Amino acid sequence: MKLAAGIILVIAGVVWILQGLDVAFAPKSFMTDDRQWVLWGGLALISGAVLIWFGRSGRPRRHGRPEKD
Repeated sequence: MKLAAGIILVIAGVVWILQGLDVAFAPKSFMTDDRQWVLWGGLALISGAVLIWFGRSGRPRRHGRPEKD
């Protein structure tokens, strides 16, 4: 669940940053050219990256084959 939420936050953060910077190919909305959304987008991007990091590190890793008794 953390991984999916992190991916969504990263994507939303990138879109918000691009809209806040008024990048030509970003969707136009009330957020366009509003620097506040650059800040919110950055926070969402960082939060999403942290969730992805913890979502991936919480899974058990298998290194090679298990030992036989």
